[in-house]
Amino acid sequence: MRPNRTLEIGTGLFVLLGFAALLFLTTQLPASGLRISKTNGYTVSAEFDNIGDLKVGSPVAMSGVNIGVVTHIGYNLKDYKAQVSMRIVDQYNQIPEDSFAAIQTQGLLGGKYIGLSPGGMDSFLKNGSVIEQTQSALVLESLINKFFANYASAKGEVGGKNTDAKAADDKTNAESKK
Repeated sequence: MRPNRTLEIGTGLFVLLGFAALLFLTTQLPASGLRISKTNGYTVSAEFDNIGDLKVGSPVAMSGVNIGVVTHIGYNLKDYKAQVSMRIVDQYNQIPEDSFAAIQTQGLLGGKYIGLSPGGMDSFLKNGSVIEQTQSALVLESLINKFFANYASAKGEVGGKNTDAKAADDKTNAESKK
């Protein structure tokens, strides 16, 4: 019994269309539309324990609005942290000094960006300011490794107790047979 030829062609076209849509979506990146030059804006910096795959040129956003761009990423040998410099557009010159910087992910598979959350001070960030409060990137591989390490250690403890309990039972059974 041979399947319907129309069904085979329809299925093939559906799969082909799915691959074409996937290819299209992977090539489309959101354009920030924000133009920043070296003379436009002010530079602030922040230090992070882990920046994930944050790159120079990544956006800096506040409440979902792009307000700047990452201009430099370096490593601080004194504190053993990644140092990130950002250029913020002059238009956004009233960001409180005690604001919070976190490395976040654009969408499910998107790139990293820096998200700023406003603080409550009356003084504002200016050229050369350092954002003290930071949150590093959430690295999925680290979370998975921690999960499996915790799972393995919990399983080992349970297994060890079961083995010890079984050995004690065997010893008791051997003594009772005597």
